[in-house]
Amino acid sequence: MNKASSRSTQTTSQRKNASMCQHQPACPSADSADREAAKPLANHPEQGWSLLCNGVLLFEDTGELLPDGQIIAPHRPLAAAHVMKAA
Repeated sequence: MNKASSRSTQTTSQRKNASMCQHQPACPSADSADREAAKPLANHPEQGWSLLCNGVLLFEDTGELLPDGQIIAPHRPLAAAHVMKAA
């Protein structure tokens, strides 16, 4: 008998966000405008992402994946804003 066939695996399209934040005061929720201020639970700079305690996946290009599956496009400041002119 094949034991692998008797195993079942549940899959879901959404990550669970069962209040992972244990900080006091609590970190901003994934729905708030300052969601990127939440503390990281997992940080993988070699892969270019961090998991914040509010369930947000934050990417190094400033893009985000929210717990409900919503994608936030990268929002880096324009490079021209940081260019200084020589005197």
